[in-house]
Amino acid sequence: MVDETTPLAAQIAADARRRIDLSGRRFPRPDRTRILTIANQKGGVGKTTSTVNLAAALAQAGLNVLVIDNDPQGNASTALGIDHRAGTPSIYEVLVEDEDLGVVVQQSARLPRLWCAPATIDLSGAEIELVSLVARENRLRNAIDAYLAGREAEGLDRLDYVFIDCPPSLGLLTVNAFVAAREVLIPIQCEYYALEGLSQLLKNVELIKNHLNPVLHVSTILLTMYDARTNLAQQVAAEVREHFPAQTLRTTVPRSVRISEAPSYGQTVMTYDPGSSGALSYLAAARELSERGAGVAPATAVGYRGTSMTEEN
Repeated sequence: MVDETTPLAAQIAADARRRIDLSGRRFPRPDRTRILTIANQKGGVGKTTSTVNLAAALAQAGLNVLVIDNDPQGNASTALGIDHRAGTPSIYEVLVEDEDLGVVVQQSARLPRLWCAPATIDLSGAEIELVSLVARENRLRNAIDAYLAGREAEGLDRLDYVFIDCPPSLGLLTVNAFVAAREVLIPIQCEYYALEGLSQLLKNVELIKNHLNPVLHVSTILLTMYDARTNLAQQVAAEVREHFPAQTLRTTVPRSVRISEAPSYGQTVMTYDPGSSGALSYLAAARELSERGAGVAPATAVGYRGTSMTEEN
């Protein structure tokens, strides 16, 4: 019998149970391609980290996944080990120059079921260039639709998931991502300022839904950087679950050195250290996401107006 009376022992025991439960498991395929935009205008909440690790976890579990790096910083491309040097065909050419998405997509060297459309430094100017273009809000959606139809016409296996990583802003790049997706996944950091701006993000999602994309809804909320030892993390998690009970995943992602280290090696934590707490948490979150399927009810804020919590240790 393992002594689970200390936090460390409890974590080790939980990881062992999770490792046994998830080892070699195949996740269910959705009925159609699920297109999710991962968005939060607050920086540093684990948005890109969640995008690449959920994508890698799903790919490991036998699903076909495309990551679209729609952030000029190109961090998702880096974490997936995808070439995104200046001059590399990228999502910039797709959005601004009408290039086919299939031309820029690269396959992951480590996970054969994972693909990425990279972002280069050119994308930093796309916000300005998109302003004058026809149907500027629909350019990413049209590109994705054409790419999926092209794969089907060529007899290629259907993509199960498309993840769109957004910049930490609400400009035209993020609007394109919202218009292209059916679902929004919001990573929320378990810290004091985490809920600030969430109501504004939900208003923007509602605006896009009303005017440009009627099927868009917040399907998933993922709690990141969770530290069960602090009252603050538990408070944030409790408040999020109270206001968004249907959307918030049961799985939380802990603070993890391994998760932070992985991108510097051009990897996700799923390949860098698959037995770590961080990798197991993302694998569990990916399974939960896949088991929910596509039929998730739209989010309602249940009177949410932001947090009024006071900070505690």
